[in-house]
Amino acid sequence: MSDKILVAEMPGKRLYREGDTAIKEFDGDRYSKADILNEALNQARVEETDLNIPRITAVEVVNGKWSIFMDYIEGVTLNKLMHDNPDKEDEYLNMFVDLQRTVLSKKVPMLNKLKDKMQGRISMADLDATTRYDLHTRLDALPKHLNLCHGDFHPCNIIIASDGTPYIIDWAHATQGNSSADVARTYLSFYLDGKKDLAEKYLDLYCKKSDTAKQYVQKWIPIVAASRLTKAKPGEDEFLRSWIGVVDYQ
Repeated sequence: MSDKILVAEMPGKRLYREGDTAIKEFDGDRYSKADILNEALNQARVEETDLNIPRITAVEVVNGKWSIFMDYIEGVTLNKLMHDNPDKEDEYLNMFVDLQRTVLSKKVPMLNKLKDKMQGRISMADLDATTRYDLHTRLDALPKHLNLCHGDFHPCNIIIASDGTPYIIDWAHATQGNSSADVARTYLSFYLDGKKDLAEKYLDLYCKKSDTAKQYVQKWIPIVAASRLTKAKPGEDEFLRSWIGVVDYQ
């Protein structure tokens, strides 16, 4: 077996490559066994679709750390391609939206429900009771769909292989729910990256291609922002709170 090479390091986890295998190693003080097994289970369930994703080969404890073993995908992230080739932004954005629409067209019935996850997150958010009540009521009133939602669909989580095939990685937050919630999540992610113009261009393109009313996606933005508060990274809190009251409740 080849030597293990560190590919990426994130808070509480590291990604290694060992030959044709990627090893995602977790710190137990940040991720529980249940979190790690749930991530592996999510990905295994999505494997049953025809989407191009890394296949899990094992889940083990190595040197006292839980680790998920999967196929290593050789390639470049779509995020890097967009950064390195600004003249091709529209081309890459079209690819990105088409790929997201393909994901959202799938059904994975065994995944957790997105609405249940969001209701729980809103309950735990550091918000006053009136705001939480309004958000719960608003979420409950929105249509209940069962589409495959990635939960963090971002160009960083798409690897373009040398033959041009796109692979989607990081299924830790996968659920089944309303497509527009996943779109709102992506929209906010672009904003959090400081890419306001790209966020607006993305939303316009998605709505045009899917024949979705922009106002409908916008209804999800305060809810998605609130549900992300409990997992906000340093510096995100104020931004997310600024979105919670953006759209009037109806």
